[in-house]
Amino acid sequence: MSKISILIQLTNNKNIIKFVTNTFLTQAKSYEFTSIDNAQLSPIAQELFYLPFVKTIYISQNFIAIEKFPTDLTQIKWEDVQNEVAETIENYLSSGKPIIIAPKENEKTSNKIPITIYAESTPNPEVLKFVANRSIANTMYEFKNKNESIHAPLANELFKFPFVKEVFINNNYVSITKKNGYEWQEFANELRDFIKTYIESGKTIFNDEILQKEEQTNKLTEEREYSDIDKEIISILNEYVKPAVEADGGNIAFDSYNKNTKTVKVILQGACSGCPSSTVTLKNGIEAMLTEMLNGKVTTVEAING
Repeated sequence: MSKISILIQLTNNKNIIKFVTNTFLTQAKSYEFTSIDNAQLSPIAQELFYLPFVKTIYISQNFIAIEKFPTDLTQIKWEDVQNEVAETIENYLSSGKPIIIAPKENEKTSNKIPITIYAESTPNPEVLKFVANRSIANTMYEFKNKNESIHAPLANELFKFPFVKEVFINNNYVSITKKNGYEWQEFANELRDFIKTYIESGKTIFNDEILQKEEQTNKLTEEREYSDIDKEIISILNEYVKPAVEADGGNIAFDSYNKNTKTVKVILQGACSGCPSSTVTLKNGIEAMLTEMLNGKVTTVEAING
């Protein structure tokens, strides 16, 4: 068994931090615990609840996300305790103790976490965002067709609906692109109910194959050599652009920078891909921002799949 390592990852919510591991914690299921009393299925969650600032614990395939009480209630900031928490998690995982204890057959239904799903419109009229009250993915996955979703059972099931064209899953939501000729009011409620029932039943969302492939992709990304200007562009996109794009049910990723033409190429995913307003946003928003913040080193921003 390889040495356990923990990566501390910030989130858009200042009270929540993700502790990402290099090993699988659950069998493609996610768990949410709001107190030590309802964390009987998870010894590690019970141990973490002894920390006085812990409010909620989320355990997914390869990360543990912890929400702390607001600073004005506890006077504790994440930067003061996050390394200690990471060490606690690392030591627990290294011990080989169980992360989740399978409930007895007659207890399974009583520990089910209620799921709520609401539909949210996006700037792209062809895309609707279905938001859950808990995390369903530790990173983003985009599926352009059913063949691409072979190792993602939830997405694969969604492609069985005749009106589903593309599926994008990230964090706590599923963005669905519809085919032409269909209207959202005809089937939005049907999709919402289907996603709610699927997640509530505890069915697999991602198979191990896709998770392992994601690990390999992340490793290649980490090994890629970026220039100083590349790093500046990525930093600006991550800090100023990505949060707003994700809130709209999509994603933007850096692809490349051409020093000679001063052109940045990006990849648009989810609701952003094919969105009529994407060109306007790229030109009037992102392009103008990069041009100003990088003192003219960037003059053009293009989407390679816009």
